[in-house]
Amino acid sequence: MLLYILGILIVVIGLAVSIALHELGHLLPAKLFGVRVGQYMIGFGPTLWSRKRGETEYGVKAIPLGGYISMSGMYPPAKEGGKAREASTGFFQTLVQDAREVNAGTVKTGEEERTFYRLPIWKRIIVMAGGPFMNLVIAVVLFAVVLCGFGVQQVSTTIGAVSECVLPATSERQECAPTDAEAPGAQAGILPGDRIVSINGTPIDTWEQATGFIRESPGTALDFVVERDGAQLDLVATPHLTERYAYGEDGTALTGADGKPVTEEVGMLGITAAYEMKQQPVTSVLPHVGENIGAVVGIIVNLPQRLVDVATAAFGPGERDPNGPISVVGVGRIAGEITSIDTIPALERASYLVGLVASVNVALLVFNLVPLMPLDGGHIAGALWEGLRRRLAKLFKRPDPGPVDTAKLIPLTLTVVVLLGGMSALLIYADIVKPISIL
Repeated sequence: MLLYILGILIVVIGLAVSIALHELGHLLPAKLFGVRVGQYMIGFGPTLWSRKRGETEYGVKAIPLGGYISMSGMYPPAKEGGKAREASTGFFQTLVQDAREVNAGTVKTGEEERTFYRLPIWKRIIVMAGGPFMNLVIAVVLFAVVLCGFGVQQVSTTIGAVSECVLPATSERQECAPTDAEAPGAQAGILPGDRIVSINGTPIDTWEQATGFIRESPGTALDFVVERDGAQLDLVATPHLTERYAYGEDGTALTGADGKPVTEEVGMLGITAAYEMKQQPVTSVLPHVGENIGAVVGIIVNLPQRLVDVATAAFGPGERDPNGPISVVGVGRIAGEITSIDTIPALERASYLVGLVASVNVALLVFNLVPLMPLDGGHIAGALWEGLRRRLAKLFKRPDPGPVDTAKLIPLTLTVVVLLGGMSALLIYADIVKPISIL
């Protein structure tokens, strides 16, 4: 139980640090460009601790599900230099008006030039993209630690297990009977832990090379050189002709016209490879991050259907898709399960936890770039739209249309917030009643 709790704490701390650095990615360029930043907060809800440094209040709030910085003048006035309009009785109009009033309160007299909306468009994009960029940097660094530091599990040329007998793939039995023929590998004296050095004089660098020799040589004696306890031994093994299921290039089992699995006859020794942690080159980091980004984009693009699947599983008898979306509760449960598996070496568990935090940062990166308010991508989209409007006005020699009135998007922002809240509630519920487990 202590290890389970430790795993959860590690991920919670990793998530909190990631959020803090995400907001730092907004804070630093905002201050660099002279914007007045009133608050830098980690979390939402009641303030647990805060301290004011200069003009900015730094603090931690009770609900650690995000963070924010409060910049002066996030919304422009209804008209450049104009006064706030009278509030109407319409609900959405009232929301917009309230947002303008709150926003106007962040602008100090004499510091009107230090507002966010007055920044050049490229500076606004840098400020809003700074948070997702920080998540990208974190993900790259953490995946570099995983791939280049810890390494990844790969098939080695070391023998992991040796079967006692020969059983075809179509056999319903999994245990050897006294009448079963002894497996050729065991008969030849091959032992778990032996490393294959060469076969028939050909150096063996990968397990695929070794299995290629074995599959293609049924009934033919093969000269093995294996390394055992630091010494090289010469062994002779003759693969046995057996039946196994056929697989395509993508690793999926092949089926015939009748829908039954296709089998093929190949040579076998009854040996399987051991897995080992192998460090990867630095050049593998960015492609790995790219693959993770692509996977998250795929989830977001198909998010409505994914959420329907989650709801169906959570409120019905079905199982959750292990590759589907999960909440922070699900991430914490997975972290707890990983740390509590004492059959896995500590370094591998540490590697998995670091990779988990890296994956969370990839999710934060992609999700925050969705072009909807109040996400960072929504502010970036607003700045780009403003730039396009001004460029078109200049091209057609029309008056400058001024800044985009993003306050008018408050109703859409509220809708997005409600949807995100509902999505979070569904995922948290599903992760409690029907969690995704790695065990």
